[in-house]
This record gives sequence, structure tokens and C-alpha cells, in this order.
Amino acid sequence: MNQSSRSFELIVKAAPSLFVLFWSTGFIGTKYGLPYAEPLTFCAIRLLLATAAVAVLALIMRAPLPRGMAIPHNIVSGILVHGMYLSGVCVAIARGMPAGIAALIVGLQPILTSTLANRLLGERVAPLQWAGLLLGLGGLWLVVGVKAQGEAATVAWIAIIGSLVGITLGTLYQKRFGGGTDFLSAMPVQYAAAFVYSGVLALFFEQGRVEWTPQLVFSLAWLVIVLSGGAILLLYFMIRRAEATRVASLFYLTPAVTSVMSWLLFDERLGLAAIAGIALCAAGVLLVNWKTAPAAS
Repeated sequence: MNQSSRSFELIVKAAPSLFVLFWSTGFIGTKYGLPYAEPLTFCAIRLLLATAAVAVLALIMRAPLPRGMAIPHNIVSGILVHGMYLSGVCVAIARGMPAGIAALIVGLQPILTSTLANRLLGERVAPLQWAGLLLGLGGLWLVVGVKAQGEAATVAWIAIIGSLVGITLGTLYQKRFGGGTDFLSAMPVQYAAAFVYSGVLALFFEQGRVEWTPQLVFSLAWLVIVLSGGAILLLYFMIRRAEATRVASLFYLTPAVTSVMSWLLFDERLGLAAIAGIALCAAGVLLVNWKTAPAAS
């Protein structure tokens, strides 16, 4: 019994790190599968399969069905957090943006979200947080400075900024209107809405090209099972055990982990300026999330 308890505690401690590892592979899996399908079409297929996967997961775990205004609120959240975010990432990587840089840009989302939330809620933003935000923006400027020139690069940067805007606004919307909905209950609705969003974009802007190669099937299977299934299940497990704060802080490791994976698998190399930018962003995030000790009474 004692050994079993220690094993369970080990799983609890490892869950956040496993989640970050799984989440980082999302950029890698996307890059691996994109040569065999147009980006928006690839995203729509992934979201359709993810909708089915999380619906089965919610059914197995007997999550309650969302009702009333929870349904339209989750539709909006799904379009912003998953639809705009994943579509933008797919387009950016398909247009030549390194997966590590894509992860870095959208990795600024917690900084923007916390800052905007503080301002919108009328709370004071501490000087230390402003310093962290400025450091993060400085790091972003360094990374942007090494981007390639040309039309494809411009489209990639517009797409990834759209991802950042979508996930930031979606997180704020979710905090404001989605707090009362069971997390696992909301996911099928959100993924379904995101599928419709990306599917409509694919119908208007793409030809629907798909080459059903083993690489594409493996990529989709990984993204659906490991990301939409395993990572979401880990997140749900950690939230149930009050680990949400720890997960939020570990999200900031995603760009670094993705960059290492991209270097090992795709030989994507970042210059000194980009590496310095990542370091500045990490320092900025540390300052934004720094918790000062309360004064002694």
C-alpha cells in the first residue's frame, strides 16, 4: 500500500512535465504532417477527429452535457482558442515558419492574457509585471528580426499573430463566460465549433488536397490521441488535483522544448538573436508571474 502511494505521488509530480512534453509535440506533429495536406484542410481533419476523440472521452468519464448559455459561450471559445489558434499555426508552419518560433510567438499568450485581464478587471499591474512584459516584447522583437523576407514569410507572420490574438481573446472570454462549465464537457462543443470554423476557411481558400500517406496518418493519430486525448486528460487530471497554477507556469517551457525537438528532428537552427529572444521572453515571463511574499503583520 505504501509503495502504491509513492507510485501515485510520482505520477502526480510527473504529470505537469509530461503535459508540457506532449503539448510541445503538437508543433512537431503539425510540421510532420503538413507536407501531405493543405494547412487549413489538415487542421479541419484534425479537429474533426479530435471532436470524436474528446466526445468519447467525455462519455467514458460521464461528464455532464453543457446546457443553456454554456453552449453558445463554448462555441465562441472554441472558435477563438482552437479554431483561430490551430488554423494560424498550421498556415504559419506551412508557409515556412520554424516550429520553435511559432511556439514562441503563441507562448506570449499568458503574458498578454494576464496583462489584459488585469486592465479589463481594473486591477493594478505591478511595476515588476510591466518590466516582464517589456522584456517579453523585447525578446519577441529579437526573434522577429531574424525572420526571412518575402510574401510567404509575411503570410506566416500574419497567421501566427492571428493565432496569438485568437488564443488570447479566447482565454479571456473563457475566463469571463465559461467558468461554470465542466472542462471535459465543454471540449466536444469547442472542438466541433473549431472544426466548422477551419472547415469553412478550407472550403473558401483551399482545394482540399490530401495525400493519405503513412506520415500523414501517423501525424493525425499523434495529434488526436496524444494531444487531444492524452494532454487534455492530463490537464483535466491536474486541474482536479489543484495543479492548474503549476501547469500554467510550465506552459512557458513549450517554446524551448519545441525548439530542441525541431533541431533534433528537422535541423531547424535558431541564430544567436533568436536564442537571446527566447531567453528574454523566459525572463519576462518569470517577472510577470513573480509572486512577492506578503508583508508580515
